[in-house]
Amino acid sequence: MQDTLLKEIQDLEQKGLRRRLRKVEGSQGRRLTIDGKELLNLCSNNYLGLADDPRLKRAMIACIEKDGVGSGASRLVCGNMSMHEALEKKLEEFKGTEAALVFSTGYMANVGAISSLLSREDVIFADKLNHASIIDGILLSGAEFKRYAHNDMNSLEESLKKTEGFKKRAIITDSVFSMDGDCAPLKEIVHLAQKYDCTVMVDEAHAIGVFGKKGCGLVEHLGLENKIDIQMGTLSKAAGSFGAYVCGKKILIDFLINKARSFIYTTALPPAVCAASLEALKIIEGEPQRRKQLWENTKYFKVELERLGFDTMNSKSPIIPLLIKDSKLAVDFSKELFDKGILVQAIRPPTVPANTARLRVTVMATHTREDLDFTLKKFSAVGKKICLI
Repeated sequence: MQDTLLKEIQDLEQKGLRRRLRKVEGSQGRRLTIDGKELLNLCSNNYLGLADDPRLKRAMIACIEKDGVGSGASRLVCGNMSMHEALEKKLEEFKGTEAALVFSTGYMANVGAISSLLSREDVIFADKLNHASIIDGILLSGAEFKRYAHNDMNSLEESLKKTEGFKKRAIITDSVFSMDGDCAPLKEIVHLAQKYDCTVMVDEAHAIGVFGKKGCGLVEHLGLENKIDIQMGTLSKAAGSFGAYVCGKKILIDFLINKARSFIYTTALPPAVCAASLEALKIIEGEPQRRKQLWENTKYFKVELERLGFDTMNSKSPIIPLLIKDSKLAVDFSKELFDKGILVQAIRPPTVPANTARLRVTVMATHTREDLDFTLKKFSAVGKKICLI
């Protein structure tokens, strides 16, 4: 077996697809220290800069003093603590739904919800660029799996027309796509769902805190709160904490408590993590200026990148991909930027489709104009050096 594994690792190395871990020292912020080198961070999902916010730290410390560190068991045994319920109550209010359920991770939320709600008697229509956790949830469910071309409503409708005889039908999509930075046409999806009698599930992982007047996500931004059946999201990105949630009708949440294996068979989140998430939601609601600054930074940076000649792949969010195509070239670009003091990761297959390797740049509310201008200057120099622009 070792010889086989070595051969596969060597093959990944030759194709420029081998991945390695880098140790980050200190807290997550606009600057990071990796292996003793300080870098400007342009690849984090910490969109609002809350991961090292003093208020979240204080909330965690206070909760640890009161409730301890671990939750001790799954929530159905003896791990359902007051802070879990407080966070769920806040999520209900924040998202404007009847009920909410907290999961340990976004992956577990998607896998648990999809695999428990749908089965071999059902059919699921999913965007081709949906997150891996959605795909894995669909595969575990055993439902008929129909992929439609990315954000292509004609492709979706053609698939809907040709699929009959199933007990339940569902359309599942990311709202903001994590590697492309573009947004799902949710209004059109809702229209088709109503026309063809489908449940709609939306993954708001990269939209919460970023879109909407209150920061509730793209669903709120588009005024679709009462037309999306299942809203899932994470608390580990713009909220700067950890964990995930599913929001919807009370009957949905009651069902998941009883059927979602990734909820039932895992130890509950530490209560202090929930305390930090609760504090983050209050900040997201109460400080819209953070979101305003994030969008000002995003728009400025994207316009300047395109002016330099980079292909930003129709991004509509603080996730701004720079299309490189070739995996090795993307890795080389990332290494050059690292040497110049900028952290941006190369994203390669199988995370993205073949021949679409890219740099995944993410902007934060806490980046200064000087940070962005410094980065643009280095991007320009490296892009010209490798003949990309």
